[in-house]
Amino acid sequence: MRILVLSDIHANLTALETVLKSAGKVDQVWCLGDLVGYGPDPNECIECVSNLPNLTCLLGNHDSAALGQIDLQAFNQDAHVSISWMKNKLKADSLKFLHDLPDRQVIGDVTLVHGSPRDPVWEYLLDVHTAAENFEHYNTLLCMVGHTHIPIQFSLQKDGETISWEMMEAGRVYHLTRKTFLNPGSVGQPRDHDPRASYAFFDPEKSSWQLMRVEYDVEAVQKRIYKAGLPRKHAARLATGW
Repeated sequence: MRILVLSDIHANLTALETVLKSAGKVDQVWCLGDLVGYGPDPNECIECVSNLPNLTCLLGNHDSAALGQIDLQAFNQDAHVSISWMKNKLKADSLKFLHDLPDRQVIGDVTLVHGSPRDPVWEYLLDVHTAAENFEHYNTLLCMVGHTHIPIQFSLQKDGETISWEMMEAGRVYHLTRKTFLNPGSVGQPRDHDPRASYAFFDPEKSSWQLMRVEYDVEAVQKRIYKAGLPRKHAARLATGW
């Protein structure tokens, strides 16, 4: 079985379509949230994702903000501007799709959240200390998260105390035997200084994970951001992945 794992599309339709074409045929799609925010194509990305077969999709913090569930003051100024623009653009069907998304899902021996198992929508798993505090908040072997836009893993070692971490290498197959947090990185706005769209394949039968990267037409997305009048920073950062 091959499952496509996506996160943080952020209204970047060009990146999303490139990832789906690159991934090819898969058995299931797991999307870890933040379909919208930052980018110029919120309705188009929601429509594309909602029509994917065998889909499991979660609510992210930008999705939640689009629904008015998070105070915009919790976001920085550029994100605030982007979310305000987006709320005026989202269609009724798009809002309904977001409204129906869960913030946590358990499938087999995998827990899916956007942020962390302790705080599924908002908390960032960026360091070993935060990861250590979150291992007790889920009961499966694996927990897949997004939110940070960084393809990283945190694993609990045999002693039950030591935690290892690793920035994952694109193309390498990882065999998962320990309790681990896995992040597929961001489709639409990578932040690991690699501008290529990031996604992953998961095989539950082999308990394997493979991070993938693919180039897409960044300039085309930047032009749409400028045309929409969105913050220029959100266009600039796409070119270098920061």
